[in-house]
Amino acid sequence: MKIEQVTGTVHLVTGTNVNWALVTDGDAVTVVDAGYPNDGRLLLASLEAIGRVPQDVQAVILTHAHLDHMGGIPSLLAEHRVPVYTGSTEVAHARRDYQEQITPVQMLHQCTSRTGLIWVAQTLKAVLPHMTMSVPSAVAVPFGEALDLPGAPVPISTPGHTSGHTAYLLDDLGVVFTGDSLVTSHPLLAGPPRPQFLPSCFSEDEAEMARSLSALGGLQADVIVPGHGPVLREALVDAVDQALRGR
Repeated sequence: MKIEQVTGTVHLVTGTNVNWALVTDGDAVTVVDAGYPNDGRLLLASLEAIGRVPQDVQAVILTHAHLDHMGGIPSLLAEHRVPVYTGSTEVAHARRDYQEQITPVQMLHQCTSRTGLIWVAQTLKAVLPHMTMSVPSAVAVPFGEALDLPGAPVPISTPGHTSGHTAYLLDDLGVVFTGDSLVTSHPLLAGPPRPQFLPSCFSEDEAEMARSLSALGGLQADVIVPGHGPVLREALVDAVDQALRGR
């Protein structure tokens, strides 16, 4: 686990090839995403590392309901019953009324390279035996309105990676949590960190994701906290342009 203080009130935590974030206001915390199922103990450890306890968490806000982003939630709920919020379409995904996830066949295709084989092994270790987990308590939040939570995150609809993918803007800080609509690195991506899309096997509709990302670029933000890879400190509009040109 690696923890980086992004601003005075925002910490980025990296678990098993994936990020979550902790946004504080005094002792209170908003958790943004939650890592893989077997990152649950790391999620709790990350709270302790910044001097907080599970009872300080006011809510978890999900960018989307892939296992690498919601997996640690049961570990937190076992310690403290907190609400879990996400976009209106993604609620049904979190509850597993339907599922949008890389398939076993698509994962098998990654085993043709050493890098892919390592990623598959790490992923299975991080997920098993929780492949069928869900978050039945997930609740929908309205888009475009600041939530009454630490950081006052504003949910922004960004469908494409999943049907209900949601980004979150901390307007006062110029910080945006892009989830997997825009990443800076991933084990299956070559080259140095930069604004980019995940490999196509991870996303439901890349064309829709591009449209969502283009719209997201209109937000005023210059600290980009992605679902995978390091923080990017540049104008969101420029990062979006680079990602779209690199498709």
